[in-house]
Amino acid sequence: MFNSSPFSFMNGVFLNTVIIGCMKIDILTLFPEMFAGPFEESIVKRAQEKGLVDIEIHNLRKWAIDERGTVDDHPYGGGPGMIIRVDVVERAVKDLRPSAISHKPLVILLDARGEKFTQKKSVQLSKLEHLILIAGHYEGVDNRVAEHVADEVISIGDYVLTGGELPAMVLTDAVVRLIPGVIDPESLKEESFSPSTIYHLPSTDLEYPQYTRPEEYKGWKVPKVLLSGNHKEIEKWRDKILVRQSA
Repeated sequence: MFNSSPFSFMNGVFLNTVIIGCMKIDILTLFPEMFAGPFEESIVKRAQEKGLVDIEIHNLRKWAIDERGTVDDHPYGGGPGMIIRVDVVERAVKDLRPSAISHKPLVILLDARGEKFTQKKSVQLSKLEHLILIAGHYEGVDNRVAEHVADEVISIGDYVLTGGELPAMVLTDAVVRLIPGVIDPESLKEESFSPSTIYHLPSTDLEYPQYTRPEEYKGWKVPKVLLSGNHKEIEKWRDKILVRQSA
């Protein structure tokens, strides 16, 4: 069982460089248990086991204004729902900031009004040493968090979710897999939305389609050129597919 205090999923060792050390990701949330499954499986789990990333989930109620754990209040001007308080979030972020002046984490609020999250953004974030992610909930977060506490506000799409926990998971997964040493660089070369995916065809962002055994199933056949062993022809076929996808 997970508790409401900060915890690390793996014993990563935080160093001052992401190249040879460990990236630090702190996530502020009212529902820390939501993060158990996604971060304890597959690539994110292995990255933590290797000491390449240290992910800590913090229950925002640790910084509540009273013993009841109050972190929100009614919106000024009226309206439905409850708003997470700016003072609570600011205290939490302040406590998570390292005392060293040379080390300044990037604080990100996950919010529908933010900049659209892209692969380009995930590449940029993967080069940083320390991220603090704020996952809002209920009716939202006091806008002064976006104005004065967060460095950036990011949205994962034009749709509504119950809170910022899922966006925080999406961002973390997209970033962690790009940290050097997490995935074989060869596997990243030709995937969707990466610069090298498109060879010499800058008009598309999508990877070419992939096939595996069986060679034929229910009459559905693998394209013959992929079975030829002719790498030049295979590359031509992939180029044609990419052009078609970008049309």
